[in-house]
Amino acid sequence: MADVSTIERSIPSHATSPGTNQSGVRAYNERLVLSLIRRHGSLPKAEIARLTNLSAQTVSVIVKALEADGLLRREEKLRGRVGQPSVPFSLDPEGAFGIGFKVGRRSAETVLLGFTGEVLANRRRTYPYPMPGELLAFAEASIAELLASLSPAARRRVGGIGLALPFEIWSWAEETGAPQGELDEWREADLASALGRRFALPVYACNDMTAACGAELVFGAGGEFQDFLYIYVGAFVGGGVVLGGSVYPGRTGNAGALGSLLVPDGAGGVQQLIRRASIYLLEQRLVAAGADPAGLWQSTECWSGPRAVIDDWLETTAEALAIALVSACSLVDFEAVVVDGALPAEERRRLVDLLGRALERIERQGISPFAVVEGTLGTVARAMGGACLPLLADFAADREVLFKDRG
Repeated sequence: MADVSTIERSIPSHATSPGTNQSGVRAYNERLVLSLIRRHGSLPKAEIARLTNLSAQTVSVIVKALEADGLLRREEKLRGRVGQPSVPFSLDPEGAFGIGFKVGRRSAETVLLGFTGEVLANRRRTYPYPMPGELLAFAEASIAELLASLSPAARRRVGGIGLALPFEIWSWAEETGAPQGELDEWREADLASALGRRFALPVYACNDMTAACGAELVFGAGGEFQDFLYIYVGAFVGGGVVLGGSVYPGRTGNAGALGSLLVPDGAGGVQQLIRRASIYLLEQRLVAAGADPAGLWQSTECWSGPRAVIDDWLETTAEALAIALVSACSLVDFEAVVVDGALPAEERRRLVDLLGRALERIERQGISPFAVVEGTLGTVARAMGGACLPLLADFAADREVLFKDRG
């Protein structure tokens, strides 16, 4: 599997950071303009110059070049102000595309993402546990299908493939009920290299929870905050950290590993959050109640099963999450906590509501108030995060955020 240092080397050196020569500076300034327009939705050239401290002439040259490259498009003139009407520019949704492939412990998903964050197409499959050979075959078939759906011109605008994968898939055989010997095949698996050879496209890889956090920051509710803790309730709970408006991956890319936080186990002891607030626990409860748990992984719209079992799991999960996030917020003064997951929207809303109530019952003296916000991307968040990787690599001013080798 490609690590972050491999990913860093796969990006052309001229795109790594602002350079000292004119072409390097121009490349960075183009990224800066694109990033600002993405954040604001649309901007006229005068406002771009004000925000960047670049001269009006420099901005005009950059915008003209980006428009000619099909990355920007003109919007209707802004009238009713003093002086000449200004023309705002926005990102062209068809200016670039990214493909994301998410490997989860119960499902895999491939998405085709437009430049402005629209999921244009996706393919999804579920399984009892992930096997690298089967998932490589699914990735190759689904990516080929999504590429074939594009026109030749659009296909040339695909920046690459982003993989969103859990760290050490082989370490959780008991919890997922998978044969250890089969999961051990992941130790030698290299999906990134195989897909790179198959499609002749750059391939980037990232921890799945960090990728989901990045997608929430760029395309979801997280964009409203400079510093937030991201919680994703999937088969295993995890998360991410955003500081200063950028994803913070940490020294080894594992920042936000919330599943490892210790919380009360309900019996007078403590255990890791992953064993108190993960969907695989609901699966076990449904099986014990004689219900079929397959719908947890197959349906993104609603969950079937005894309502009392689901509600009890939501309550237990909310209590454990409340303790974990208070501990996290005591260390980092987060502005908000964004809660998302592989849950139907209605169940996510219930969880956020229960989490708010659980927080009211916890002593928080000395901890600054923080908002608890419902995430917006849901099941597709990790695949979208993967698809973001080539777009960040090609067009974001702060692309180092998910790629820099901090080891």
